[in-house]
Amino acid sequence: MTRAPQAFRSLESGERRAAWTSLLQTSRPLIMGVVNITPDSFSDGGRFFDHQAALDQARALAAAGADILDIGGESTRPAADPVPLEEELRRVVPVIEALSRELDLPISIDTYKAPVARAALEAGAFLINDISALRFDPEMAPLAAAHQAPVVLMHMQGTPQDMQVRPRYGDLLGEIKTFFQERLEYALSQGIPRELVILDPGIGFGKTWRHNLEIINHLDAFLDLECPLLVGPSRKAFIGQILGLPNGEVRDIGTLAALGVAVLKGARLIRTHNAAYARQFLAVLEAIRRGELPGDVSLPAG
Repeated sequence: MTRAPQAFRSLESGERRAAWTSLLQTSRPLIMGVVNITPDSFSDGGRFFDHQAALDQARALAAAGADILDIGGESTRPAADPVPLEEELRRVVPVIEALSRELDLPISIDTYKAPVARAALEAGAFLINDISALRFDPEMAPLAAAHQAPVVLMHMQGTPQDMQVRPRYGDLLGEIKTFFQERLEYALSQGIPRELVILDPGIGFGKTWRHNLEIINHLDAFLDLECPLLVGPSRKAFIGQILGLPNGEVRDIGTLAALGVAVLKGARLIRTHNAAYARQFLAVLEAIRRGELPGDVSLPAG
């Protein structure tokens, strides 16, 4: 990237759309690095709940090659309790404010609450990652439209409190696709351009391990919706079930297999806790696919 620091922070609404289109021109998938500012994250057990720890983790992800930083102040793991609005604001806004002034990266706010998204955008966030796909807060869609902010529409069966209580589907891929079509039509009706919509099938959100495997293996079923696809299998329970591993960083290697298949099936954004692993993995994957080294690498032929 060549933008000067604060470039994403200072974009006007009209410029935001052009900047997002430009980002998507990157030949490889974009890496979204996760920063959970929560005491009960499934992936890190609250290691980055402290303000300084969150900043340090974000900086480490940026240095490791993340293209986007996804900042969240409420855990959406299964059965997680909602966080009061003021507390969520207290957690995320100061971190976004500091990072947007320091780092040359777009920042995503992971929230389904419009007041949090509004404060985050004012603090310098660029993108809204809404697990409810604009369903939980009627003010979220008008807010995204007014700011011309890219928005992630994620599929979830139920809510974080009950989504993993016997999730069932008659036609998994068909039901997710129908959901995407309805949510996309709603977003368009609210003034959000199609080119600003990202679709996320919601790995682990109201899905069994079998559902997750089917979604990743058939991600290309959603390509005809003509929106970039985001996939976030990082450290999810199904990886632990396959490998017999507990929560946390021990699942990072298994995560790469899920990311690899997702990319081969059409994912344009991958959400991960370990940007260093993802960047190295994607560099080799793209070199093999294209039969050439990345542009920033120069080695003798042979």
